[in-house]
Amino acid sequence: MNQSGRWLNSLVRALYSGATRLATPLLKRKLARRAQSEPGYAQAVPERFGHYVDAARLAGTAESPLIWIHAVSLGETRAAAILLRELRDLLPGMRMLLTNGTATGRAEGAKLLREGDVQVWQPWDTPEAVNRFLSHFQPAIGVLMETEIWPNLVAGCKLHGVPLVLANARLNEKSWRGAQRWSWLARPAYEALSAVWAQTDDDARRLADLGAPVRAVLGNLKFDTVPDAAMLARGRAWRAESARPVVLFASSREGEEAAWLAAWLSLRATFEQQGQRVQWLLVPRHPQRFDEVAALCESARLSVARRSQCPDGPPPADVWLGDSMGEMVQYYGMSHAALLGGSFEPLGGQNLIEALACDCPVVMGPHTFNFAQAAELAQESGIALRVDDMHAGVQQAVDLVNDAPRLAALVSRCQSFTQAHRGAAAATAQAVLQQMSRRPKPESEA
Repeated sequence: MNQSGRWLNSLVRALYSGATRLATPLLKRKLARRAQSEPGYAQAVPERFGHYVDAARLAGTAESPLIWIHAVSLGETRAAAILLRELRDLLPGMRMLLTNGTATGRAEGAKLLREGDVQVWQPWDTPEAVNRFLSHFQPAIGVLMETEIWPNLVAGCKLHGVPLVLANARLNEKSWRGAQRWSWLARPAYEALSAVWAQTDDDARRLADLGAPVRAVLGNLKFDTVPDAAMLARGRAWRAESARPVVLFASSREGEEAAWLAAWLSLRATFEQQGQRVQWLLVPRHPQRFDEVAALCESARLSVARRSQCPDGPPPADVWLGDSMGEMVQYYGMSHAALLGGSFEPLGGQNLIEALACDCPVVMGPHTFNFAQAAELAQESGIALRVDDMHAGVQQAVDLVNDAPRLAALVSRCQSFTQAHRGAAAATAQAVLQQMSRRPKPESEA
């Protein structure tokens, strides 16, 4: 890059840094508001600004390097768990520095910690907070999961000589267009990454267009998920106790439950006349909405049995509400089929791979851009059914679980489908270690 280009990048980042500094009080107020419904946001707030009271300073060695993994929220943390399993196999002495951005991600991430690991919040993207974070922990490498690119974080890693990579990388069309509009800020950040390993060829093309150093297309880590056997068995046992076939609305999002309720109430009488029975299981994506969804169902005079109040399994009720965290495998085990949350509103869809790994066929709406390739491949294999709207989704799901031969045929193909697309975790772990061995000099020494 020529001198004028470097000067322009410095000016842009200086303006951006000024904006993030000015926004710091707003962030603190936002965290306080979020903490009213999700207490996790009140935990260790100074960490977000690079102040570590209880987090130990870790000195990495060649034998036990400190590998920093950033997983902003719940989905990224679950992907990180898959990669972490492979990294620990390759480097048994490694220690992990885990950062998260959301309360659900942090709660899930706490389950991954072993002795010698540490977990803190992602630093707010001011130069000062980033510098304190990197100076305190001095990781051997940073691994960003899927989508998280912050300009000062990337620049800070370059300054400190910390290789920063983007693993399981994805960039949908909407985000790509947005990054193009902000290319004066986004492009220098993408260009400064040490390596990017994309999920799909389309992701690779969009990332490369923004200047990202795409080294390979390795597939989606989530195909390497291994469902917890005990949790899956418990779900199967509870399903066997149900008098009706079970349909799960998995990771439903705001607005989708109301659409589901309207569709179900309009179709219920017809299903009953046809002798088609169904037991609904609703699991909202965000825990702060559990009470809201329960109230919505009760307002329609549907009886609700909540998981939190039924430790030994759900009693008879119109709706079972999965108001717990970390039990999606159990919920998929309970279900004969699932509606895919986030796909019936333009939100991109949630993770359908986990459902298929649990032998649970999926009915999905029109919006699956977060898992575009996986959704397309699953649709081609017949184990994910595409519909245009919620009314059609409810119709399709109820028809499917009441057609035993068809359902059995779909279930039999789920395992072979997920197994055929595994391997990204091992390849990504190997790539991380190779990149770590090529650690650059700090920019100030270059």
